[in-house]
Amino acid sequence: MKKGYFSDEQIVAVLRDAEATTAVAAARKHGVSEQSIYRWRNKYAGMEVSDVRELKRVKDENMRLKKLLAERDLEVEVMKDIQAKKW
Repeated sequence: MKKGYFSDEQIVAVLRDAEATTAVAAARKHGVSEQSIYRWRNKYAGMEVSDVRELKRVKDENMRLKKLLAERDLEVEVMKDIQAKKW
């Protein structure tokens, strides 16, 4: 996944600016597309910088745990296949 160009602080600042003015004006001022502002607004509406960081941390941990579970399930499946062969 491609890493974004804007930090958490910058995204929150752009969203606050978009709330104070319009999305079009904030997009021009900060050099982003209007669509980016609307996506960020849907994703980070009403969050502070610490909330955004916590959300990213939880998502990363969730991804790591899902990967661990998938690997464990694969190992269990392989063991079941080996057990079924009755050497």
